[in-house]
Amino acid sequence: MRSQWECVLQNLGEWHGSFTRFSPQGEFIEDIPSIVTLEGINNNQTIHFVLRRFPPDQPVNELVLEFSTVARNTLFLETGAFSQGSIQLAPFTEFGAELALVDRERRLRLVQQFDQNGQLNRLTLIRETLAGSNAVASPQVQIDDLIGEWQGQAVTLYPDLRPPDTYSTTLRLQKIGVDKIQQQLSTPTFNISSTARIQDNNLYFDSGAQATQILLLPGGATSTSPQSIKAGQSFFLEVGWLTQSGTRQRLIRNYNGKGEWSSLTLVTEQKR
Repeated sequence: MRSQWECVLQNLGEWHGSFTRFSPQGEFIEDIPSIVTLEGINNNQTIHFVLRRFPPDQPVNELVLEFSTVARNTLFLETGAFSQGSIQLAPFTEFGAELALVDRERRLRLVQQFDQNGQLNRLTLIRETLAGSNAVASPQVQIDDLIGEWQGQAVTLYPDLRPPDTYSTTLRLQKIGVDKIQQQLSTPTFNISSTARIQDNNLYFDSGAQATQILLLPGGATSTSPQSIKAGQSFFLEVGWLTQSGTRQRLIRNYNGKGEWSSLTLVTEQKR
């Protein structure tokens, strides 16, 4: 198994893409072209990071960093997928996380941000390809793309770096009438069933104690999160990526009832 630093190195390269901002309801706001460079120096013991964004009719925005360790709020998986963000939900503070997936010469990253009152207030989708590659972006996800039975393999990492857990998953999505979807998720340790209403190209699970939404976004992406978060209630943040028809990745950042970051799970699944 790769070390955390070896997993970081899966992201080396020059990534061309854009930062696309959406409202909490998934409405397009703006798109800013970007180039991210991650270069290994000192025999890959250090990474030189440069982010350049090119907002229209404005000066280039540049951020330069160097780092040689993985931050405490971040975990990487063997594919290069990673998540960084808030470790603890605290009253009257902003909260958020980035969830990033890697598929060979492509990356898809999603930043979900909540305001000081715990309301989802900002979504940023970052779609990138390695410089010089011929990678083709995935199309916008449609609800019918998700319908069916998905067989998956999951790996869960923990912030305290205890040994990871690996297990199989089954996710079934089926339409009920024209405006509802039933979802059933099964793993060796739990089974969950829930029903969502379809509104436009999004899904809303709002019949339980916590309203959760799935927004279907460009580039094969889906954003899953509560509409609001509060102390005393466990929750999760998720990015999904339909990398090609019938193949999907999901990355889930879990928080427990104390608002503490508790785990990070990558699911790779195929439609049967």
